[in-house]
Amino acid sequence: MSRERMEQLTKPPRSLGFLEEVALRLAAIQGRVKPELGRGAVVVAAADHGVVAEGVSAYPQEVTRQMVLNFLHGGAAINQFARVADCEVYVLDAGVIGDLPDHPRLLKAKVREGSANLAQGPAMTLEEAEKALQAGRRAARRALEEGATLLAAGDMGIGNTTAAAALTAGLLGLSPERVVGRGTGVGEEGLLRKREAVRRALARLRPGMGPLEVAAEVGGLELLAIAGVYLEGAAWGVPLVLDGFPVSTGFLLASRLNPEVVRYAFAGHLSREPGHRAVLEALGLRPLLDLDLALGEGTGAVLAMPLLRAAARILHMATFAEAGVSGSQ
Repeated sequence: MSRERMEQLTKPPRSLGFLEEVALRLAAIQGRVKPELGRGAVVVAAADHGVVAEGVSAYPQEVTRQMVLNFLHGGAAINQFARVADCEVYVLDAGVIGDLPDHPRLLKAKVREGSANLAQGPAMTLEEAEKALQAGRRAARRALEEGATLLAAGDMGIGNTTAAAALTAGLLGLSPERVVGRGTGVGEEGLLRKREAVRRALARLRPGMGPLEVAAEVGGLELLAIAGVYLEGAAWGVPLVLDGFPVSTGFLLASRLNPEVVRYAFAGHLSREPGHRAVLEALGLRPLLDLDLALGEGTGAVLAMPLLRAAARILHMATFAEAGVSGSQ
């Protein structure tokens, strides 16, 4: 029905390009000829990483906690973008080092104070990985119960592009050179240290390991939580918007745990991290935006939310018959 209506709308065929495909996917997700999208939500999952000891980040580890406080005070980029995108920001502490104050939008679910150094040994136990996954599901459930019709995840964790690279490489069978980028802006030596850390982590993986086992070995607590966010969102049947590299890696993990989640997914943007392109290609997702972003926090996903709402409105256009407009000859 939606596809038939699309062909009758007052516009030349396929003149709205990729947005028409997006509109039809939204209609299929909602089971409605004319899809409707309201308020969005982004769950910014935060955790620290032991791998920063390898010199893989341009910023010190304490920035993770400091940025979480910035999110809660409304001072970060994600807060500004969320205001203009009609999106609620939730912050999930999955493993930040140090205590955080109570806040209405902070969900406290600390599994442990940071993952272990993935270059030296397992990042976490399988039980901890499962706990982080479930924390993400609970956070998503709260956002959805409070009215979200669009769901995204964001990330905060100094060192997390190293963990994302290791998890991506482990799940897709890629080399460190394919997936390791400069993250927060490390120089050439830092890039080499990141690749070496990922190489050492991958060397511990064994044939036959399940996706959750791989994530426990080489991933990060917030990456597990992000996977949980998207698994819960898919269970609720809402459109899911992906952000940059760490978030998309978390979604990749979710897709390995339940392939059905891809049906609900939209890639918000393409970041400059090389591993992000590899993830989106593996998922078969085309990014809505390409703005050379590399911040994380969920910023690219939230920026794409108004575009998804606009795409949904395409099917609310009048048909040639409804408008009394002559069609093509």
